[in-house]
Amino acid sequence: MSIDENRLNQIRPDGRKYDPATIWLHWITVGLILPLWIIGQTADWFPQPARMPIWSVHVLLGFAIALILLTRIAWRANFGRSLPPVDIGLLNWVARLTHWALYFLIGAVVFLGILDASYRGFSIFGIWSIPQFGTDDPAIRRSITGWHGLAANALVAIAAVHAAAALVHQYVFRDRLLTRMRP
Repeated sequence: MSIDENRLNQIRPDGRKYDPATIWLHWITVGLILPLWIIGQTADWFPQPARMPIWSVHVLLGFAIALILLTRIAWRANFGRSLPPVDIGLLNWVARLTHWALYFLIGAVVFLGILDASYRGFSIFGIWSIPQFGTDDPAIRRSITGWHGLAANALVAIAAVHAAAALVHQYVFRDRLLTRMRP
């Protein structure tokens, strides 16, 4: 038995993977964060008449990611399957820290996004207005928007490292890590 096969047997002796709900919540999160970030980076490139519907889509997707995050946390705490760690020692510690950072940053981005939309009194497609609080001071609005963007950029950066680590596991270590998250 090679070292890779031995390692694989230690990691996944019974070929377990995450439960379907955990897997789908993970991939839905990825599928929402990428367009949210892209819209956040590019919406202001569009002329004013087209900009507001784009931002409305961003806000609606932000509310969707908030719902998914709450569902993920509740599912993981109560029903989700827990699997043994792939690595031990420092790599396990880094993986756990990365997962906690991802959850924290998703929560921070959602919170700051809702705060930003509420501070502005944002109108979604001109149909529904988010209740406004505060005076809509431009300096405070820029500050909230800046923190929201900073947290979103940090989230995408850490998510990229997370994805790269998963690919290293799959194709360098050959431990079939990605099969744990395959629907």
